[in-house]
Amino acid sequence: QVQLVESGGGLVQPGGSLRLSCAASGNICSINATGWYRKAPGKQCELVAAIPRGGSTNYTDSVKGRFTISRDNAKNTVYLRMNSLKSGDTAVYYCNARGVLTAPLRDFASWGQGTQVTVSS
Repeated sequence: QVQLVESGGGLVQPGGSLRLSCAASGNICSINATGWYRKAPGKQCELVAAIPRGGSTNYTDSVKGRFTISRDNAKNTVYLRMNSLKSGDTAVYYCNARGVLTAPLRDFASWGQGTQVTVSS
């Protein structure tokens, strides 16, 4: 089993920045794809950003130019740098990871517990 632990959420003023981290632990052979989702009250959940192991990043339109997703494969960690935050970014942010476990080899898909981001003056 793979555990994802998120950190870095909190309260920030409009225009401010935060960096979310999501560290994966377990018998991991490879993490093939990771991403960040968010869910705000009264809104649909949405995929905010995604980064495959060797491919290009993807962002939802509302965060392009403001958010940056990155990963450190050696640390099994994915990051989401959020700049120029707006009130509309307020949500619980969840990380997701899919890949392969060792001994025996098998697929996994895991979610973090969620971290609250609140943008307010």
